[in-house]
Parts: sequence; structure tokens; C-alpha cells
Amino acid sequence: MWKREKMWMIKPPTEHPKESKYRPVLESLLPRDPMSKFNLKRSSPKDEFPNLDRNCTLMGRILDLHMYTRQFNRATESGVIFDDIIRPGLEDPGQSIGPKAVGCLAGDAQSYILFCDFFDRIIESYHGYKVTTDTVQESDFNYDNLKGGDDFDQAYALSCEVTVSRSIEDYSFPTHCSRGERRQLLTLAKTALEQLAEDLPGKLYSIDELSHESEDRGVVMDAPPSSLIKIGVARDWPDARALWLSKDGTLAVWVNMEDHLKLVSYRSDACLQEAFKTICVNVLKMEAVYNKRRHPFIWKPHLGWVISSPAEVGTGLRASVTVKLLHLAENKRIDDILDRLRLQMEATSCPGVYKISNLQTIGFNEVGLTQLVVDGVQLLIRMEKRLENNSGIDDLVPTQK
Repeated sequence: MWKREKMWMIKPPTEHPKESKYRPVLESLLPRDPMSKFNLKRSSPKDEFPNLDRNCTLMGRILDLHMYTRQFNRATESGVIFDDIIRPGLEDPGQSIGPKAVGCLAGDAQSYILFCDFFDRIIESYHGYKVTTDTVQESDFNYDNLKGGDDFDQAYALSCEVTVSRSIEDYSFPTHCSRGERRQLLTLAKTALEQLAEDLPGKLYSIDELSHESEDRGVVMDAPPSSLIKIGVARDWPDARALWLSKDGTLAVWVNMEDHLKLVSYRSDACLQEAFKTICVNVLKMEAVYNKRRHPFIWKPHLGWVISSPAEVGTGLRASVTVKLLHLAENKRIDDILDRLRLQMEATSCPGVYKISNLQTIGFNEVGLTQLVVDGVQLLIRMEKRLENNSGIDDLVPTQK
């Protein structure tokens, strides 16, 4: 039956000028609760609290029932809950000896805000740096400001590597992202790497292509590393994972591994200055491409460059030099010396050879962190030479940097 629309009877809503003006503010005071969208079959926080008796990570040391209860009913807009944050540390509880692992990973950038009282304590414990809202993390990619790094004694310094990680705005991190997100990130990376190749020729390889040996590259990857499996990053392997290699071998870019992007510059001549320059030049070029496509790298003033692991927030940068330290590594003061230099030492597969790198990634800019490694390695080599001649090193031990 035909009905006439009585449009004249429909009154428009009354508009109040002030309400219209302040509507965004009023709506922000009533944020959506993502947890209300879930129907999780969970008991009380006390019943769900994990067993941390043999957990050797920083998460296991910091987390208690009171903190767990405060985080229990929170979720980010993309659906990350606190159990997702701490799961890597439960799957891989760490070791009682050696450097402490953080034992947690953010699922997205909002995780650092929503679970800030947990992450801030992790960052303070790992880096010795207190996160405050009135402190801004600095960034400096002017490689000309780096002093030295090109004159290590080749008899001791064997090789070097500089890496920097980045995450992309509006995408979840690898532990939480969907297949669609991961594929979109690969598409973005292909565009950026194509433009990067205009000045630095290279080729993008899928993980499938890396499963067999080839003359044009020295990387073979048959299966995901066990470390990625434990922390939940290897889901849907090898879908949308890739590696870009420059033809001259100075730069590699991993896509969708521990982070959205990881740039690596390795040099067999231990010239840290050139490796750092390669990273600075190319990360800025990639940043410009991502900004142009309106998908910038994630930056928070108080945290700096935000990535999935709180062990690398701030700069996302690791500078390392592989050094022969047969005598110094056995010295009783080595741990104290490394603490004073703000460095860490990892054993390699070769006896007496160690990888020296910056432990802290926040509180310094990129040049400052790399300078710590340059100065520290120079000093460690001097100490090694002293010990070879049966001389003392007490006068070379620095004050706390």
C-alpha cells in the first residue's frame, strides 16, 4: 500500500552551538572500552596470575599480583590484553646467568600508554632510565658528529654491525598483527625499498627464496629461528616476510620479523663509522618515503622511536663490534668495567672472541650511543694489550659514564 512520506512532520534536531563546539571533547571523556567487546572466559586476576617461580626475566621480577590486577581488565583498541604482553616471557622464561631478558613485548603502540606503569618499570630496570612525560627523547642522525670508529686495531677488532628497528603507525606489532596487516606492511616496504634502490641497488627476497642457497647472497633460512617461535612472531610463517640486500653488501633490511623493519649494516673491516653512516643515510630515506605515503614511523616524545621490545625503545639502535679479548674477558673486574662503560658483552662461537654493544637504547641519541661503543671498544682493546704484557689496568678503569 502506497504511503506518502510526511517529511514535513520530521523535525530536525535542535543544535546547541556550545554542544557542537565541544562535542569532540565530550566524546573523548567517554572512551570506548575495548574489553566490553570481548567475552573472555577468565577467572579472577588471582586465579589467572601466572607462575613466575622460575622466571628469570625482568617481567618475572617486576610483576606481582597487585600490578597484574590493575592491568587485568584493560585492552588496547586493536585488542591487546595484558596477558598478550607478558606471554613471550612465559614461553621463554630466560636464564639465571647472563644478561636479563625483558620477558615482554608490546602488541601495538598503544600498549606502552595503556600499560605504562608496567612498561615504564621494565624500561627503568633494563636501561637505568626513568621515563617521565617532561623529558623528550632526542634523535640525531648526523653521522659527521661521530668521532672515531674507523681506526680500531685490526688485530683485535674483527667486524662490526649497526642495526636500527622501526615500527609503522596504524599497524599492530608482529606478535599481534593480522595476516592482512602483515601483507600491507610488505607492500609498503616494497615501495620504500624500490626508491631506496635508486641510489643503492639491491634486491628483495621472499623467505621462500631464502630457503635454498644462491651465489648472489649468503643468507639461507629454512625455518623460523627458535627465538621467533617462542615469542609468537613466527605465526603464518613465511607469509609476507622478506629480506632486501644491497648489491654491495653494505645494507640488509628485514621486513616483518621481530619488528616491521630492521636495517642492518655489517662490515668485515670493523669500520663502525661507515656502518653507522650507512644506517643513518638509509633510515632517513625510508622515513621520507613512509611519511609521503602517510604511514610514518612511530614516535612518542617521552619514548622516542617505539618498537615492540622495551629493550630497544628510544633509538631502536644497536651498534656492536666483534673483538678478541682473550685476557680481559677472564679479568675479575670485567663486569664492573662494562657497567661503567654502559656496554654489554656476548660470547661468540669462537673462544676469546666477544661482541661488544650498547646495552641502553634510550636516554641518548643515535650518535651518543654509537660514541659510547667507539670509546668503550678503544678502551677495552687498550686494557687487553696491557694484560698481554702482564701489566695492570686499574688506572684505565673509567668512572661511571
